[in-house]
Amino acid sequence: MVKEIYEEASQKMDHSVENLSRRYARLRGDRARVDLVQDIRVDCYGSKMNIKQLANISIPEPRLVVIEPWDKSILADIERAILTSELGINPSNDGNLIRLAIPPLTEERREEIARMVKQWGEEAKVVVRNCRREAREKVEQLEKENEISEDETRQAQKEIQTLTDDFITRIDEIQEKKAKEVRQV
Repeated sequence: MVKEIYEEASQKMDHSVENLSRRYARLRGDRARVDLVQDIRVDCYGSKMNIKQLANISIPEPRLVVIEPWDKSILADIERAILTSELGINPSNDGNLIRLAIPPLTEERREEIARMVKQWGEEAKVVVRNCRREAREKVEQLEKENEISEDETRQAQKEIQTLTDDFITRIDEIQEKKAKEVRQV
């Protein structure tokens, strides 16, 4: 039973770290990247689809993203989706493809992004700590119900704390790497 609690906590913590990594990947920097636009949802064909499902996305230059839809009739839909996204870049539509010129970041914007990186890292740590709290409560409940001994409870809580510390360290490493990347760009 304790093993299931540990595994569940580990999965939830891992999910939190994965979400943080995905959020960081979508954060706009100085360079063009496919992942800036590939998951933007486009309202077309009566449903919402990701750009990567509708078009070829390429990076011909370090500061340029080119989106070439397979069906030219949805070009306006893709352009509208980019304009309404949080990307903050105006697309250039020439009738066949969309170009996104990535402007250089100002120092003020870099600091703003660095603050966001820190905030998102802290949010992920809170999620990890909440998972730890839930797991510890479940272990304590097992002890109250006399399903495990006091020694097993202490051992399980020590393992849960070690797991938590490992995930907090991973979050710190990811956060530091992204903050350094944003400031160096």
